[in-house]
Formats: sequence, C-alpha cells, structure tokens
Amino acid sequence: MTTPTWDPQQYLRHADHRTRPFLDLLARIPGLPGAPAPRIADLGCGAGNVTVLLADRWPEARITGYDNSPQMLERARAHAGPHLDFAEADAATWTPAERHDLIVSNALLQWVPGHVARFPAWLDAITPGGTFAFQVPGNFDQPSHVLMRELAGSPRWRDRLAGRLRHADAVLTPTAYLDALTAPGVTADVWETTYLHLLHGRDPVLDWVKGTGLRPVLTALADDPEARGAFLTEYRHLLRTAYPQGPHGTVFPFRRIFAVARKEK
Repeated sequence: MTTPTWDPQQYLRHADHRTRPFLDLLARIPGLPGAPAPRIADLGCGAGNVTVLLADRWPEARITGYDNSPQMLERARAHAGPHLDFAEADAATWTPAERHDLIVSNALLQWVPGHVARFPAWLDAITPGGTFAFQVPGNFDQPSHVLMRELAGSPRWRDRLAGRLRHADAVLTPTAYLDALTAPGVTADVWETTYLHLLHGRDPVLDWVKGTGLRPVLTALADDPEARGAFLTEYRHLLRTAYPQGPHGTVFPFRRIFAVARKEK
C-alpha cells in the first residue's frame, strides 16, 4: 500500500473526539520508573497535539515524537521545547537506540502491516517497571470502512484503487493482542471501547474519514481532481444513508482497542 499524504489541518478538524481515546489510554498508564525525568517515545506522533499531553503529565521527561509524514512533522515541531523534540521514523522499521520508560502509540499501528512482529524489540527496550501502550481503531467492519472498500473495489474504481485501502485484518482482536503482549516478566491489560461520537455539520462522517481512513484514496486521485470529486460524491451518498443526521447531529460509533503492557521491575 502506498504511503498516503497527510493533511494536518483536515486531521485536526475533529481533534476533540480523536484525542479522547488517547486520554483514556494515558489514564491507564502507571507511574514511570525514570520519574521525574523518564525517557518517552511517542510513535506515530502525527501533528504533535497528543504528544504535548505526555509533556503535561511528565513535564521533566525527555520526549521524542516520531512520524514518517513530513507534513505532520512540520506541524508537530511547533510544539517542540527543551525536553520535547520530533524526528522522522517509520514504525515498520524503528528500533529504539536506548532504553525507554514509556513507548506509546496512538492510532498508528493499523497503518503498519505485521506490526505485532515489532512488539518484542520495543518491549526489549522498555526499562524494568516501564510501559508499552497503544490504541488502534477497531471499526474496519463498520459502514464507514466497508462502504469505502466496496466502492474502491467496484468496476469504476478498482483499476485505480486496487490495494490502496486497509482491510478488516489491519488490526488484531483484543484477545490476539493480549496473547502477543503477555510474556514472562510482562503483564498486559487489553480492553475495547465503542465511542458514540456526536458529529455536527454537513456530511460529518465524510469529513472525519477525509482526515484518516480515506487518505490513501485521496492520495491516489490527487492528480485527477475530476475523478477525486466523482469518488467523493459516490461515497458521500453512501455515508448519508449509513449515518443519517438526527435531531442533535450525526452519531458515529467508533470502536477502539487499547493495550497497556508493563514490564516487571
């Protein structure tokens, strides 16, 4: 799958809803062994808006946010400070060069095929008493993604969009993550939550996915505005039926999978 081009401004349009799962993950991360100045990596930091939440909780920590999107990193570096920096890295190949008290990843691993194979190297880099934590979307079987894949695979679009989109196996089940993380000396806590986001405005679900799941399609059609507009028109009509607007807005159910793995001291 070709790496999509990211649009930080579009992604941040729903920053309040997108940040909530990270806050819920952060609340389950215990104290770190390197306090008051632990070493932290935010893998897939995006625009840096959640990385600063790590700095808020551990103000003396040495924190590095990693991402492979130049557009996201440019936005993230506006948050840089004495203990907070950002660097380019690909989660598919990133191996920590030093010990970390916390490696955290927010809504990234679904973009990394075979990401479970990276867990041993990351856990090996965690200091005793430290934590590896992540959350990923678990909504690939929901209309927002099913309709997107079906449309991309339809006769009109399959030649241009084949292989562009992630499928239902982009993430594992909670049980599979628990199995992958549980090991001698490592205790794992895995859970799932479905958020009922109440979105407002015209075609809000389309606006949401334009910042995330739809990026591969938008990237593939970026050089053909007419085709891009035609795809969005078809997809918009499908989403309006799947997610009708109600009296208070449009309800967008969104399942998330969380994991916190702690290495014993």
